[in-house]
Amino acid sequence: MTDNGYVHRLHSGASGKPILFVLHGTGGDENQFFDFGRRLLPEATIVSPRGDVFEYGAARFFKRTGEGVYDMADLARATEKMSAYVQDLASAQGASRILGLGFSNGANILANVLIEKGLFDAAALLHPLIPFRPRANPDLSGRRILITAGQRDPISPVALTEALSAYFEGQKAQVQTEWHSGGHDIRPNEIEAIGRFFSEWM
Repeated sequence: MTDNGYVHRLHSGASGKPILFVLHGTGGDENQFFDFGRRLLPEATIVSPRGDVFEYGAARFFKRTGEGVYDMADLARATEKMSAYVQDLASAQGASRILGLGFSNGANILANVLIEKGLFDAAALLHPLIPFRPRANPDLSGRRILITAGQRDPISPVALTEALSAYFEGQKAQVQTEWHSGGHDIRPNEIEAIGRFFSEWM
């Protein structure tokens, strides 16, 4: 199904329940986290878009010029597009809250939508990388954010993960972090932390 230019999968949830957007990493697609989202919040509306940019055949949500080097103009384009997409679907579904979960590149576009627009009531950012200084956004006050990361992640270094967490705390968001000893992979303690984080929205 296509909406606002994204191919996506959608499960319509119960009336008055949240909508959860699940965003894949580089090379993933709309199937990567769709079933996980449905298990996580069985009564919610689940939306899983496929990135509209391709890097050597791998789907992404915005362009980059190298590892950890973002095409900032395309990031701005993608942020505007994703924000409109989220708002349109949340309104169409009559969602009570807007929730997000993203891994790697999906976490990065989700983080930048938060930075620029707020928009999400709660978001889980799995191994995000924001390699620039975000702007202040008072609209982030009170929003709930979970950041998960690996202590040996070569793609999302510890220092930049800690800087992103500190940024959100500085905007008065409610921030939790969950670490594991590995790299750019999702481990069981992250899954458990995500379950706890979203449990109040069930």
